[in-house]
Amino acid sequence: MVELCLPKLPKLTTNEIPVDMDHIVLKTLKLSKSNFAKILKNLKPDLVIYDLLLQWAEGVANEQGIPAMKFVVMGAAVFSYFYNSIRKPEVEFPFQDIYPGKNELMKLNELIAKSSREEEHDDVDDPFAEGNIQIMLMSTSRTIEAKYIDYFTKLSNWKVIPVGLPIKNRVTNDVDNVEVIDWLGTKDENSTIFVSFGNECFLSKEEMEELAFGLELSNVNFIWVVRFPEREKRNVEDVLPKGFLERIGERGRVLDKCVLQSRILNHSSIGGFVSPCGWHNVIECLDFGVPIIAMPIHLDQPMNAKLVVELGVAVEIVRDDDGKIHREEITETLKGVVTWGNLRAKVRDVSKKLKSIGNEEMDTAAKELVQLCKK
Repeated sequence: MVELCLPKLPKLTTNEIPVDMDHIVLKTLKLSKSNFAKILKNLKPDLVIYDLLLQWAEGVANEQGIPAMKFVVMGAAVFSYFYNSIRKPEVEFPFQDIYPGKNELMKLNELIAKSSREEEHDDVDDPFAEGNIQIMLMSTSRTIEAKYIDYFTKLSNWKVIPVGLPIKNRVTNDVDNVEVIDWLGTKDENSTIFVSFGNECFLSKEEMEELAFGLELSNVNFIWVVRFPEREKRNVEDVLPKGFLERIGERGRVLDKCVLQSRILNHSSIGGFVSPCGWHNVIECLDFGVPIIAMPIHLDQPMNAKLVVELGVAVEIVRDDDGKIHREEITETLKGVVTWGNLRAKVRDVSKKLKSIGNEEMDTAAKELVQLCKK
């Protein structure tokens, strides 16, 4: 994904960009290096903002004398950990509260080793490569990650500009999920748990059974979105415990199709979200003020989960030494989340602070971009 700043376009005066930027607009394009070079030559933009994993975009832009800046779509805690491990392995990562567990660390070390091997090939981008501009935009906020932003800045000499939590379409009409929304309307406030692992994280059959029994034994209301890899043609009934759907009755809904997550999280009946803790899910929950029940699977998710627990806006379903989850802990965690008023109060307080500082952070980012374009 490459984002361009295009010159001489109408003013942007939305709440998302609270300063006049009549010579800048962000445009997302997917393209090859050669096509990108042609587009830059034709458009002559003032600035290129590129995705972290497309480091080549900076080189193409610089060849034409155009400044370029990274945009990091992960949190500062995780990004600083990866930078620390890959670029400064001799330095001990100082934040033990979010340090990966044994199983998680083994998987991360494998990922880091693979990344280091791939860096040796010229056709693989290095996401930590230094550029002509030692400034990067990051999808986070000092409200939740100030110490991690500061640590990364000290460790790397990069300046991080947090751009807040880019959430769009908080409330929209959703004709495809009317039945679900109507069902939510019959439930008490904060009484219902939303369960979804998205389209990229999939539970094993054993994990699905443990989660199903945990939901059943907790006696909480729930919506559970069950997804399978595209290559697998499976029915929901085949992977759930026998008689599960009959036993839960009207207390729950199990869906095998995508739903508009933002519409559900914004509903007053939702009291918690069982999430793998991908960064987008984390910031969406914080935006809506919904407590997180963290059930991470891989990549950045375990550290994101520990971060939100540290913030006091989440509880984690902790896996055992073999990486397994158990219905008993799931049951107690779910019951606790819908009854713990202090957890809801904390996440709503954080959400309020994020909204209050959001315009300020975006304003700062916009001014930095303007200054770069004037150079």
